[in-house]
Amino acid sequence: MAKLNQAIRMALHYAEENMGVRDIFGQDVGAPLGGVFTVTQGLKTTWNTPLDERGIISMAMGIAMTGERCVAEIQFCDYIFNTIDLLKIAGNTNWVSNGNYTLPMVVMTPVGAGIRGSVYHSHSFDSWASRLPGWKVVMPSNSLDAYGLMLSAVADPNPVLYLKPKALMRVRSDELIPGEPEDQRELGNMIDQPVTDARHTWKPKWPKLEDYRVPIGEAKVTRAGEQITVVSWGRHVLLCNKLADTLKAEGHSVEVIDLRSIYPYDWQAIKRSVKKTRRVLFVNEDTEVTNFAEHLAYRVTQELFYEIDAPPRVLAGKNLPGIGLHPHLEDNSVPQAHEIESAVREILAEVP
Repeated sequence: MAKLNQAIRMALHYAEENMGVRDIFGQDVGAPLGGVFTVTQGLKTTWNTPLDERGIISMAMGIAMTGERCVAEIQFCDYIFNTIDLLKIAGNTNWVSNGNYTLPMVVMTPVGAGIRGSVYHSHSFDSWASRLPGWKVVMPSNSLDAYGLMLSAVADPNPVLYLKPKALMRVRSDELIPGEPEDQRELGNMIDQPVTDARHTWKPKWPKLEDYRVPIGEAKVTRAGEQITVVSWGRHVLLCNKLADTLKAEGHSVEVIDLRSIYPYDWQAIKRSVKKTRRVLFVNEDTEVTNFAEHLAYRVTQELFYEIDAPPRVLAGKNLPGIGLHPHLEDNSVPQAHEIESAVREILAEVP
């Protein structure tokens, strides 16, 4: 089963071979590195840019305005903040041009903590991204969804932010991507660039990949349950799934929803689940003040107030200036497994 970075790489290969992508670019995206997390190794349409986030976004906008599909990368989301005004323009171009210009561009960037990246490599961007009208925003939690969401993002006529959880980049999925060989070592030998001198002459041997897409705006129930709904996205979905499995052995029934798309989000999936379980916890690692999950909790309160047995809760990252390098600082800045468990147990214990 592919790692997340391998899944994205295979999706980009499929896109350049079958979907008209002619430019995949960003800092260290091309040879010899192929991206900090190696998601662009071996691709034929990659090229390196200067260390210039505004230039990268501007180039993507220009390419997209000609009607060409492109994928640009900001090496870490921590450095995307100086492009906010350009992202705003990209998002409103179709509207202000009365539909005359679409921007079929994908901007991918690694997000979140979990790699001990300290203050300059541990930011989240999902809540900021949700405030950019005109953009679709996706974040996979596993390799199959990473592949399917990338193909959907490339095919979309308007700009899509593709947020890659840093902590999951080398985590294997338990589902095969259509066309992927079953043997993990075989896949690695085919598409992973060697770290020896052979890397200078290495060429990938791509598997015969198939078209597989995850619709943008469609959530997925990863664990079915009856007593409480837990909604998450990105790397915390894995923690929520594990907790649901643990609590099941104790007789508790936890439903977990992987949102997958932050915007547009699948309100109907959340609504169906909350009406069934009557309790909900939202979990993510972006900072707790003006967190996107606060909007979801607010909507639950507004629309489902008489159908819930406990107040909606949000468990998110601490509202701090940054995330420290020491493991204790990072672990106390973003939600950990024991905190999710405590929150779920507290909500389950509330008497209506």
